[in-house]
Amino acid sequence: MEILSHPSPALKAGTEEFDPTTDKDLGDLVRAMARAMYDAPGVGLAAPQLGILKRVCVYDIDDGLVALCNPRIVSSSEETVAEEEGCLSLPGIGVPIARSVSITCEALDLEGNPVTIEASDLHARVLQHEIDHLDGVLIIDRASPEDRREVLRAYLQTLDRVG
Repeated sequence: MEILSHPSPALKAGTEEFDPTTDKDLGDLVRAMARAMYDAPGVGLAAPQLGILKRVCVYDIDDGLVALCNPRIVSSSEETVAEEEGCLSLPGIGVPIARSVSITCEALDLEGNPVTIEASDLHARVLQHEIDHLDGVLIIDRASPEDRREVLRAYLQTLDRVG
């Protein structure tokens, strides 16, 4: 499966929650997402980045593959840190994004069991990034107006060189 690039409409569509216990294709989807993420290479991928509008994401921050269904952030620290983030759907660019340093995420695993994740630092950043994708939000949507203009200009130049 190919990772979609901005401005694909699927990246802005958002997703609906679903029941992982009744989704017969979920295992195949997660395997395809993991393969695409590792091939890119990246540390996270959300289903809309493959044009699939299911509320599922995968990530691996060196602890092994994690797949989450219907993830949502239920609490986040007031403390934020701005760091440059990249995105597989906006290849070749980085944007400084302020994110909560720690979060609590609730989700379901592939069998439909509830999971709660207490995450901080990179783990929290990756979860916030992937959940943004599930809500139709890209890193450029979180950038300051100046950063957004600069990054989009650079991104369009990259596309011109490729195309």
